[in-house]
Amino acid sequence: MAIQIYILSKLMKENSYPYKLKKQLSEPIPLDKLGGLTESKLYYHFETLAKKGLIEALEIIKEENRPDKQVFAITAKGREELPKKIYKMFETADTISEMVVGIACLEYVERDKVVEILEKKLDNYIERWEQITNYDTPEHVDKDKEKLIEFIGEYLETKVEHSTFWLKELIKRIKQKEI
Repeated sequence: MAIQIYILSKLMKENSYPYKLKKQLSEPIPLDKLGGLTESKLYYHFETLAKKGLIEALEIIKEENRPDKQVFAITAKGREELPKKIYKMFETADTISEMVVGIACLEYVERDKVVEILEKKLDNYIERWEQITNYDTPEHVDKDKEKLIEFIGEYLETKVEHSTFWLKELIKRIKQKEI
């Protein structure tokens, strides 16, 4: 979904072709490599979006000694679907790293609605953690498992603290229009 949101958001600004978008992703930081985005994956998503009627091919640029470039534009249906895809990304993401593309595309959605989604996610996250911490540990734990249970508990606790801190920070920064 993130790749499709990226493509649609880029086409909101200007018509483009797959290779150009991949190149933009690789400069100055090789985000394409970090995210495992290959050219074939990018072309696949362009094709999928075209089949759904969210983008359309406009023209083919032919250059001597170079492959043809198929230029795409976003359709009215694509403009309508982009915000829905962004909201869904925020709703389904488990971590902020899974929300990065959505965060970069906040200009295409209502910030208040995103904040509402994130606050609900934060409340659910905190509630689940409270349920876990209130879970009664068995009275008789094997001695050889005590250290394992202790390690897992400490790991999860710091992970939850870290995640809740950054989710609160994201909500604050979106509300303050810092991002």
